[in-house]
Amino acid sequence: MQKSPTPQPAAALDNRQLDLPLFAEPGSTSSSPSPSAPTATPHGQQPAVPLAPDGSKLRKLVIGSRTLHYALKRSARRSIGFAIDSTGLTITAPRWVTLADIETAITEKQRWIFTKLIEWQTRVEQRALPKVDWKDGAQVPYLGQPVHVRLGSPQGTLAFSAEDSALQVPLPLQADPQQIKDRVQGWLQGEAKRVFGERLAIYAEKLGVNYRAYALSSAATRWGSCSSDGKIRLNWRLIHFPLSIIDYVVAHELAHLREMNHSPRFWQTVESIFPEFREARQTLKSHPPELLPTL
Repeated sequence: MQKSPTPQPAAALDNRQLDLPLFAEPGSTSSSPSPSAPTATPHGQQPAVPLAPDGSKLRKLVIGSRTLHYALKRSARRSIGFAIDSTGLTITAPRWVTLADIETAITEKQRWIFTKLIEWQTRVEQRALPKVDWKDGAQVPYLGQPVHVRLGSPQGTLAFSAEDSALQVPLPLQADPQQIKDRVQGWLQGEAKRVFGERLAIYAEKLGVNYRAYALSSAATRWGSCSSDGKIRLNWRLIHFPLSIIDYVVAHELAHLREMNHSPRFWQTVESIFPEFREARQTLKSHPPELLPTL
């Protein structure tokens, strides 16, 4: 997702977990315009509306000549939040905010909403382009370089040759594509676990912090996250990117052990151990996950 120009209130920064979204600035967006004042009387009972699988209410709003469909969730948050991803628009609003107030807020942000919905639709259409043809000779990106899949490993084991940029997979040439995919993806995830662990150790020492544990994630909207109790999660698909991008995400999450926010002090902390973070952040921002191979 991408962020609305409207800044979040300071209260929104008091999180127990800080995430690095898939779009480096940030990949999952929740913008929080100032809420309307609560009304003295409760809103009238609403007619039954369909529900999404996650329990949110599905609604539609006609704005001019366009019809906008959105999911509505109620929560204890203090303001109305807007989030857009491949499933469309989701509104998260306080329980006391009326539907009329919510629709007014949507109308005020309609330009941003429709722009981002079009961007997401474009990404969804692009996603079909880079599918991997799982057979002998298939290519997958590994640390920023293409790796060629070679079936029929002479050693009978999975073996990677950096010199040839080839991954020997002990499967016959007639192997089922799903078998090939599972073997290659398993190798990539194993490499992610190894490489990320090495980089975390290096940058944790540079920053003088200790993280409690780390694990791989397959999140659809986050490159990484750091919880207040020192647990770090890193998206395994970062292994597709050059080491500099991995280092940026690692430095970003470790910096949250000092600053659980995205304040100027936080970015100064990132810069203290990874001075090139601006270039890496821009690279990550310009390479959305939809353009990665569909694994």
